[in-house]
Amino acid sequence: MRNSFIGAIVVLVAMPAYLSTALAQTAQPSPAAKAKISAPADPHDLSGVWHHPMNRRDPTMSNERPPFTPEGQAKFNATKPGYGPRAIAPALGNDPLGNCDPPGMPRLMFLEDFPNNVEMVQIPGRVMQFFERGHFWRDIWTDGRPLPKDPDPRWHGYSVGKWDGDTFVVDSLGFDERTWLDRMGNVHSDEMRFQERYRRVNHDTMELSMTITDPKIYTKPWVSVTKTLSLVSKPEGLDEFLCVPSEEQLFNRTVRDPAGGVIHK
Repeated sequence: MRNSFIGAIVVLVAMPAYLSTALAQTAQPSPAAKAKISAPADPHDLSGVWHHPMNRRDPTMSNERPPFTPEGQAKFNATKPGYGPRAIAPALGNDPLGNCDPPGMPRLMFLEDFPNNVEMVQIPGRVMQFFERGHFWRDIWTDGRPLPKDPDPRWHGYSVGKWDGDTFVVDSLGFDERTWLDRMGNVHSDEMRFQERYRRVNHDTMELSMTITDPKIYTKPWVSVTKTLSLVSKPEGLDEFLCVPSEEQLFNRTVRDPAGGVIHK
């Protein structure tokens, strides 16, 4: 994964100067293509591969964070992110992703430095999400079962979904509190409740809004801005973007640690 990322940077740097001219001359979508994009689709069909563009400056929730409780403030102070206003050298940080731990929700939906493609598959009684980054699988149960009352924590929680008109509403709980909400080190407790609301507005576009409710950490619910996901064609299937511990450790020794002033002999 690291080699692919570095290779991509080299290609971008080496692009010939005429690229900007070529892009400027790229033909606009035909009227037929535009009609397809804006055409209505079955709002209850969320199947397909959906993409959220990467944006390093756009935190996961993108709305002002509610005030912390004292417990939340203490837990937040203990995080040492590599990004944002509290950023420190990655070698000195404690971001769980540095150990290849699962990202948790909602971070998994909006990982900032990697492709954010998620395939959604609907079968009777269940909607399944398959994430390109890490190849994580998530079940959203739609068979009418309730959320568990006292679940053992899971990295990505337990989820049930139902339709509210044309909006697919997903409620989740039972999250492992070791995960972060985003790269800035925002935290949650094991009591977090997480709700997603998906609405397919046309053939190629789906909107998603999210709400985090965690009275142990935040003094009021944290409601996201509305995110826009685009339908993409992936005939070859999702790419393999895995966090491999041995590769991650090598990257730590050769890149992160020297950046933080740690030199291995």
